[in-house]
Amino acid sequence: MESLVALLTTNSSLLALWGALLLHWVLPIPYPLHPIVIWQRLALLIAERVNHPKENPSQRILAGSLAWFLMSGTVLILLFAFSQLVWYQTIFQMTLLWMAIDWQTSAKLAKQFNQAYNLEHKGRCRELLADHVNRNTENLSLLGLGKAGAETLLLGYGRNVIGVLFWYAIGGGIAAIMYRLAISLARTWSPSREQYRFFGLPAIRIALILDIVPLRLFALLITLGQNAKLAFKGLMQQGENWQLPGPGWLLVATGHKLSLSLGGPAMYNQIKMERPRIGGKIAPASLHLAQIQQLMTSRLWCWIIIESGLLILFHGLA
Repeated sequence: MESLVALLTTNSSLLALWGALLLHWVLPIPYPLHPIVIWQRLALLIAERVNHPKENPSQRILAGSLAWFLMSGTVLILLFAFSQLVWYQTIFQMTLLWMAIDWQTSAKLAKQFNQAYNLEHKGRCRELLADHVNRNTENLSLLGLGKAGAETLLLGYGRNVIGVLFWYAIGGGIAAIMYRLAISLARTWSPSREQYRFFGLPAIRIALILDIVPLRLFALLITLGQNAKLAFKGLMQQGENWQLPGPGWLLVATGHKLSLSLGGPAMYNQIKMERPRIGGKIAPASLHLAQIQQLMTSRLWCWIIIESGLLILFHGLA
């Protein structure tokens, strides 16, 4: 125990990591007061001012680029300024990571959605997904809701936990919160919404770049263990089929590992988007959603342990 305490006190990055995880579970930030929610509302207000549907596509892409750099650049400058003023860097880094990570939302969604799905309560399932997806859920069948729920859980854990932890390891709390803000902008200004068809392209492209390494590494971690050969083979065959390279690997790896059928057509703004069918052949049922939750939880802890080990190693080398 003494050696563990000594390790944490001498390794500020490791202390901030575990401190943020503990804070996230013991003292979660209420959703209406979360900085990400305020950030999304600000993004919508800015888009209303600078995104003009009558302008040509190139002008709207330029406006989206400038809006992204204005918002993100301002926050980045402020964070660097604050980092020079704080007395305790560990607390500062821990606070930023605490605000960036969001494990509880996905865990809560998994529990509530699985309960409603098990009872075949389609209305409740649609209500639960409404705040987490941009696609239309009103006319989804029970099968469609199962697929949408599975994909939402996977991407929620991948981006709000794995992506955040990856960028924390790369650049500390500032990198973690900036990644989360970038992902939030990509969702708020998603090109799948007609009004952001061109305006949101810069945001989604930046998010794709930030996503590709952490989500692909996590996908490889998912393939390990039972059905590893099948999952890896599926990854090699279908990994590049999805429109988004990072999320695509994550969905394909899980789909083949659990033999689940994912992907397929989806409605966005009443427009049918053809998406590739990926994964196995079994339609997600309540049991499979529980398996996804169990798989994600075990792999998340594996990732945290590996990252902690790397933080210890590099601290020792330093």
